[in-house]
Amino acid sequence: MSYHLKRLTAPTSWQIAKKEETFITKTCPGPHRSGALPVAVWLRDKMGLAGNMKEVKRILGQRQIIVNGKAVTNPKIGLGIFDIISIPKMDKHYRILMNKAGRLVSIEIDAEAAKTRLCKIADKTTVKGGKVQLNLLYGANVLADNTYKPKDSIVLTLEGEERFTIVDHYPFAVGNMAMVIGGQHSGRIGKITEIRVSPGSTPNRIALEDENAVAFETIEENVFMIGREASAVAEWGIEA
Repeated sequence: MSYHLKRLTAPTSWQIAKKEETFITKTCPGPHRSGALPVAVWLRDKMGLAGNMKEVKRILGQRQIIVNGKAVTNPKIGLGIFDIISIPKMDKHYRILMNKAGRLVSIEIDAEAAKTRLCKIADKTTVKGGKVQLNLLYGANVLADNTYKPKDSIVLTLEGEERFTIVDHYPFAVGNMAMVIGGQHSGRIGKITEIRVSPGSTPNRIALEDENAVAFETIEENVFMIGREASAVAEWGIEA
């Protein structure tokens, strides 16, 4: 496995300058896929809060960057869609989203919005004692009852003793709102109008309709539930 990544081959979702230098920080194994944006790249190249890797490591070493309620010290840890980043020293909070060009964007939010995170349920298992464990898309696990199903989304608290408490639930179902997080329709939001179950290993197809009544389709894997009759997040930062 290579520990290096050339800027020219970096994921387009990062939206970074390709020819300033030869190499860029590579994402380490962690809560997201390899295409996730490393914290170092977010701090230095996206937000301009650090000038070089030495400054990045100093900021992280002082535990000034909080991701999903926990201080991050590894500059290679990846940031993915719906992650919540807080910088207490600056009283700034951000949500990572995806625009219509399929690129990761940082949307500033208020402190209240930063107290919760939207999570997709990737799977669920039964653990010791017969308890149900929800395996979330970004790597975390949470104990819950049997109400929730894979492909549903839940809203988790991120602070205090009640951290990882489920405060809301958006089922994967026709009529509910979803966001596409992969493929040619990345970043689009729409209401699910049909779930087409395909035979064998062929991915299930999901038909959606946006606010302008324009229909589009994607595969099941790319669907992330974001609300019921309406989107649960007021500002998405979607760009043309």
